[in-house]
Amino acid sequence: MHNRLFNAIAITCAIGLNLTPAFAQQRVWQPTVSTSQDWQALAVNERDAEFSKFILDVKTGRMYFIDAHVFKLHIDFGLGVLLKKPRTYESIKSFNLNYSADKPQFILGYLTHYPKLSLWTYSFWEGDAIRARDVIKTQRALQKTFFIPNLTFRPDSLAQETMAKQLKKSHLPVITNDKIYQKLPFQAFQTGEAIGTLRIVPPSTALDTLNFADSDIVVLQEAYPDISPVAGIITTQFSTPLAHVNLRATAWGIPNAGDKTAATEFAPLNNRIVHYRVTEQGLTLRAATDSEIEQFKARRVEDKHVNLPAIDEGFNALTPLTQIRASEVNRFGTKTANLGEIVHANATTVNVPTGFGIPFHAYIEHITANHLQPKIDATLNDARFTSDPVWRRDALSALRQTIVDAPMNPQQLARIERAWQKQLGGKGVFVRSSTNAEDLKGFNGAGLYDTVPNVATHEALEPAIKKVWASIWNERAVNERQFAGIDHRQVYPAVLIQTGVNATAAGVLLTTDIWGHNPNTYTINAKWGLGIRVVEGQKIPEQILYDTSNNGTRIISRSNETSMLVFDPKNGVREVPTPAGDTILTEARAKRLGETVDVIVPLFSRDTALDIEWVLEGEKIWIVQARPYVSKVGKNELSK
Repeated sequence: MHNRLFNAIAITCAIGLNLTPAFAQQRVWQPTVSTSQDWQALAVNERDAEFSKFILDVKTGRMYFIDAHVFKLHIDFGLGVLLKKPRTYESIKSFNLNYSADKPQFILGYLTHYPKLSLWTYSFWEGDAIRARDVIKTQRALQKTFFIPNLTFRPDSLAQETMAKQLKKSHLPVITNDKIYQKLPFQAFQTGEAIGTLRIVPPSTALDTLNFADSDIVVLQEAYPDISPVAGIITTQFSTPLAHVNLRATAWGIPNAGDKTAATEFAPLNNRIVHYRVTEQGLTLRAATDSEIEQFKARRVEDKHVNLPAIDEGFNALTPLTQIRASEVNRFGTKTANLGEIVHANATTVNVPTGFGIPFHAYIEHITANHLQPKIDATLNDARFTSDPVWRRDALSALRQTIVDAPMNPQQLARIERAWQKQLGGKGVFVRSSTNAEDLKGFNGAGLYDTVPNVATHEALEPAIKKVWASIWNERAVNERQFAGIDHRQVYPAVLIQTGVNATAAGVLLTTDIWGHNPNTYTINAKWGLGIRVVEGQKIPEQILYDTSNNGTRIISRSNETSMLVFDPKNGVREVPTPAGDTILTEARAKRLGETVDVIVPLFSRDTALDIEWVLEGEKIWIVQARPYVSKVGKNELSK
């Protein structure tokens, strides 16, 4: 690991800060921080916290509190000011030995203040192999030189959390990132501003009773797996930036934040037109001015249009993933085509469950043979479809049931069953949607359509396929497409039949840092069991940041799930308790996942980050979806 670390930081430093002799003489550090004013001079603000750095000389005991506005890395200050050495490979390699357990010269640390929690912590880089004795040494030095007594140690990696258990005998206060995350009163998921009507949803309101206009700004007091498009979101229960509702808000380009006191604080503004703004530091919500209300009423919503891939209606061959390419999105939908492209790369380190695609033709045949198109047209043409959300919800439910009740072509079903036996050995399968209206640049459609897990019997196969077909008429899918300006008549479902993986854990990886926007960093969410509920947002998952330049991991939160979904031996899934006290993403697993994704990234456009779904079976990683990560394409942003 050290060789990779030296190379990575050497590159960073080569393009980093170059101190001139005159600059090096400036007072860019302090031996003590005696007042709040001293601290403010050194610290930078990011999200809900203030940050700075320090270096402790282990030989002299001298403390250096560093101006974080000037020095982005410890090595900038260490080489340029303390050691006054040129930036050579050897000097960088020597300095980086201070991240090892032995600490030949310095202890390199961070100070963080969380004002809303009245919490002060010190920490070390997540790749630092610091020992308990050096944490104690740091604590004692800070006691003498920093104006806040009894600072709390915050371990930033699994290895540091394990080491921190040795500190109990010394009675040093310790807090994990997970505990901090759960205590934070505010979290910015998506910055921005909007004008809309405030709707505070009472606690315990059922999901199927929620009906919002896309001009509403909603306060949600429950963790909902989905909502229709709105102008802004505030949640009083925290989940994760990768929950479906938060991914929706990011794709819509609307302000979205977590604020635990919002329902009571903003109750006087309920049902009024308000101005809502989210920054990294907090949110403001107030009554809109008369001019803002006029702007809101007169605003012309910019027409959006997402181009859907045209489909090949005549193609009717059941095709294994090994023979499907990305260019065949017109036959099998984007999900299947993207997975086929990954399989075609034939990378030995990337595992994709075997499967085959059922093309769009099968759905068109089902609709035509059962004379269902007139019912679809009547539903879409009814004026109430756009004016009455309750009517639309009920009409869509009836339409889905009609599609499921209609019989499949027996010859088509027999062909699918034979392919299941011949290509997949008759094993339990996931019946997955793969439409031409998902996984697109500008519209990812995450969670809009249905997947049926662990279909293990012939009797369950036909209803599973029809359920997936019918799911293009899910209320959430229709609302989302309406918001994006997509013509529902141009949307078609194909189906992916894929060998089921009885996952011990599953999750989502974004090839970007959605927390701190650091380069070369992936955001990873993980939960125990099957991946069905990873992005529903009803529980906090395990969240980590993975640094691709040095394989370092930083823990944001641990999962608070008490149960997980696993395969039922007969059919479908069942719920069982989660493993007690275990970590889902160890550093070794995170590294292997990161290396797997590094192979996938070049197969897709580098213009956008990727949203990759993965599952873990024992220690084996499987990739089950890859799509563009869509952000900021919404209608409701105010002009800047």
